[in-house]
Amino acid sequence: MPKLEITSQERSALRAAAHPLRPVVLIGDRGLSDSVLKEIDLNLNAHQLIKVRIAGEERDARNAMLETICDSLSCALVHHLGKTLIIYRPDVAAQKAKADAENATRATRKPSEPYTPKKQAAEGVTRTRRSEKAKRATLKAESTEKAAPRARRASAPADRPAHGIPRRAGSALSLRAGRRSLTRSGKR
Repeated sequence: MPKLEITSQERSALRAAAHPLRPVVLIGDRGLSDSVLKEIDLNLNAHQLIKVRIAGEERDARNAMLETICDSLSCALVHHLGKTLIIYRPDVAAQKAKADAENATRATRKPSEPYTPKKQAAEGVTRTRRSEKAKRATLKAESTEKAAPRARRASAPADRPAHGIPRRAGSALSLRAGRRSLTRSGKR
């Protein structure tokens, strides 16, 4: 089985989560045997994040054991500090069940079905493609009917605005606060 790779952010979070844990598997003088691997696998299935303590081996032997554990059990090394190893393997079935439970309440629709807002769906209103097209056609017809009187208003005199408020003469830029106009002699 391949060794599991995790990102540095995941590694940091897992190392923080493993801080209060105690070692659940102890590897003694006999070294890494099949029964020890089976026990590590059992604890990884139960807890996903465990500490393993190795007694009396040199650093090179501990690194070799660590590589063997990670390769054979498809888990990731989180941290190796002295004689203590922190190992992680996610429970894929539990993660999938959690994702399915979150998505079970999510409404699903076909791409060809129009969107129905939550409140309308709760009231039992259903939308169909035909009803949406008919609604758009009526709205378009109403908007064209309303646009015709506006066209007549556009022919009204341009000197009188539609709202009845007279316009000021001059540019808006010339009406800056504090600006003084120059006299004809160039003095202020």
